[in-house]
Amino acid sequence: MAIELSPENQQRLVASIKRYFLENLDDDIGELKATLLLDFCLKEIGPAIYNQAINDAQAFMTDKVADLESSCYEPEEGYWEKDAGK
Repeated sequence: MAIELSPENQQRLVASIKRYFLENLDDDIGELKATLLLDFCLKEIGPAIYNQAINDAQAFMTDKVADLESSCYEPEEGYWEKDAGK
């Protein structure tokens, strides 16, 4: 699955990459270089991050589903137990 960004997100990320290069590497890269770097990151690094996020979400949901019985369990036939102590 290719990671696609909205034009607004892409524009913000390209600006962030340009700022990073300028502030940390003293290199004022242009729009094209920043866009190419973003495309590379999305194609090369993005899938690994995406897959890890899916694995984390799946583990979280598995833990919640496993705990469902203990957190949502309601004792049955408890009406008469109130009177048992009398």
